[in-house]
Amino acid sequence: MADALAAPPIVYALALVPALLWGFSPILSKRGMAAGGTSLQASVTVVVVDSTLFLIALAVQSGDAFAGLTMETLGVFVLAGVFGTALGRLATFTGVDRVGASVNSAGVSARPLFATMLAVAFLGESASLSTVVGIVVLVAGLASLALAKGGDISGWEPYELLFPIAAAAFFAVGNVLRRYGLTSSDVTSLEAVALNELAAMAVLFGYAIARGRVGEVLGSPRETWGYFAASGTITAVALLSLFAAFAHPEGVVAVVDPLAATAPLFTTVFAFFLLGDLERVTRGVVVGAALVVLGVALVTSGPALLATLGL
Repeated sequence: MADALAAPPIVYALALVPALLWGFSPILSKRGMAAGGTSLQASVTVVVVDSTLFLIALAVQSGDAFAGLTMETLGVFVLAGVFGTALGRLATFTGVDRVGASVNSAGVSARPLFATMLAVAFLGESASLSTVVGIVVLVAGLASLALAKGGDISGWEPYELLFPIAAAAFFAVGNVLRRYGLTSSDVTSLEAVALNELAAMAVLFGYAIARGRVGEVLGSPRETWGYFAASGTITAVALLSLFAAFAHPEGVVAVVDPLAATAPLFTTVFAFFLLGDLERVTRGVVVGAALVVLGVALVTSGPALLATLGL
């Protein structure tokens, strides 16, 4: 069974690219926030950059994109864009600003916890023993983060950890909707991502206009735009790499998911070296991030991973 889970080097590389990039993206976001940016500006900038890159990729790939799109499929991905992108990123960037890049990244990685709960509650899926153990380990990691006294150097309250946790929940809802949309229609992964980002962009622009916050977005310091645009570019490349890993004939989920989920460890390392003036990376943060990664691996691919170890 271990041989069945073996993968060629290209799959490992493609799975580690998003982990590395998603590990670095919060560093750019934190710099942008520290320079005077806001969570709404960051969310709008990232989604505009993402959407543009995905639409260019679609134009290059095919001239008949969205040809078979139905209203039901459109509705599913609009909802996915609202939850998994618009609300998820607003909560993520607020978390980066409040608790710091390293702590926020680990908190957001709790997404599989909520995805598993949704799958059990609404899809009738069962939870294996390794999944239950993974959830316990993951929760222990979040508790370690809350007590770590690390993250944003100005300090933060434990309740502010709710921002990355809320982001994880929103991302989980978005992923469940995306999976339903992808399995119930002929839409491609690239079309799905583009629809998701375009819907989120419409929602975020609508929110900014309705709340009278357009001036807040446009009036942000010039240097913040570069940080958030770079973050959006990195996010787009990471997503494309992740899809490429899953699309590979030997890109098994048990290999790809745990590797991609190591992003918090990279964020912790990057924060230690690049955000010394803004964040504290304490031993508790390192332990918490490691426990979250381990918990995510057990939740997403526990039985398969144990099998590879001969357990």
